[in-house]
Amino acid sequence: MAKKVVNDMAAQRIAIVCDWLTEIGGGEKVILAVHEMFPEAPIYTSQYRPKRATWFDDCDVRTGWLNWLPQSIRRFTPFLRQWYFNRLDLSEYDVVISVTGAEAKSVKTVGKYGRATHICYCHAPTQYYWSLYDQYMDNPGFGKILNPAVRLALKLLVRPLRKSDYRAAQRPDYFVANSSYVAGEIKKFYGRDSTVIWPGVAVDVVKRIKKTVSDVKRQGFIISGRQVSWKRVDLAIGACIKLNKQLLVVGDGPEHAQLVEQAHGHENIRFLPRYNGVSEIVEHFASAKAFLFPSLEPFGIVPVEALAAGTPVVALRKGGSLDFVEEGKNGVFFDEQTIDSVARAINRIETMSFDASSVSRSVQKFSEDNFRKQLYDLVKKASNESTT
Repeated sequence: MAKKVVNDMAAQRIAIVCDWLTEIGGGEKVILAVHEMFPEAPIYTSQYRPKRATWFDDCDVRTGWLNWLPQSIRRFTPFLRQWYFNRLDLSEYDVVISVTGAEAKSVKTVGKYGRATHICYCHAPTQYYWSLYDQYMDNPGFGKILNPAVRLALKLLVRPLRKSDYRAAQRPDYFVANSSYVAGEIKKFYGRDSTVIWPGVAVDVVKRIKKTVSDVKRQGFIISGRQVSWKRVDLAIGACIKLNKQLLVVGDGPEHAQLVEQAHGHENIRFLPRYNGVSEIVEHFASAKAFLFPSLEPFGIVPVEALAAGTPVVALRKGGSLDFVEEGKNGVFFDEQTIDSVARAINRIETMSFDASSVSRSVQKFSEDNFRKQLYDLVKKASNESTT
């Protein structure tokens, strides 16, 4: 597919834009997939840390003055990113693809060089201004000393920041949502219609690896991902402590020390801060009874990977999980972000049986091939429309 894109779109000057490249995760997987489709396209971003964002070593990554700022203050500087991207003129290109959940959608595509067609692949309307504003106010995630100052600053600045974010959202010619939930959020906060194209998940790779993993009796539960406050890993830990269930917590992040402290004295809670490649995490998926997904997420690449490994998912009945969890077929839902609600769902799923092959087949539509085909078709359609 990548070869076809290069051949068919060779005459098109394409640029990719993203908020930052300072780590690797679900959002970066989408950026990488777009890069593989259009390998000659430069990637514009606010900050790039090649030692941490190791997937992009072969990319033409272009940054500006924001790259000189320490990565550690990134969460303090959304207004600087708004200023930076608002003035980034990419009108010399034919097509600009922004992959963003924050400020990158505000790039200029009409300017002194001409007019570019702008396709925005949106992970979510900027969450700290909109859907997760109340959660950020409750726990900004900067620690006890800095949280009060951050709350005050956000409260004072959120109105002008929202206005600027709304104006930025009127710039793209096309909006693409990464889930049905996000399509609704884009309409609600930005007043824009969008096309849903799910992120490409390596379901075929996971399935191939799963075939090489020895079948073992499934025990305990697993949760994996960046350990930040809104991921609500604390709920999974609390529920498994309450029920005395085994839980493997995979990942790292600013909340790691606090989560370890929460689990202190409970030997059934184990931590694996890092893992070596997809093969290792698939092995952990395949040995667990279920993957726990307690956060409100726009989509959720990791739980789809778990499903591809034949592992059912326990998920919040809201957000992106509504696109890939089917009650009783490949998982169960819970309705509230509380320990008791998660615990009830864990108890319920333990009374159920799932066919691993059926669970795995349920997510084939989220494959990388489907993502590439749908996004390519949209880029080509938009490019053709801009020249007629």
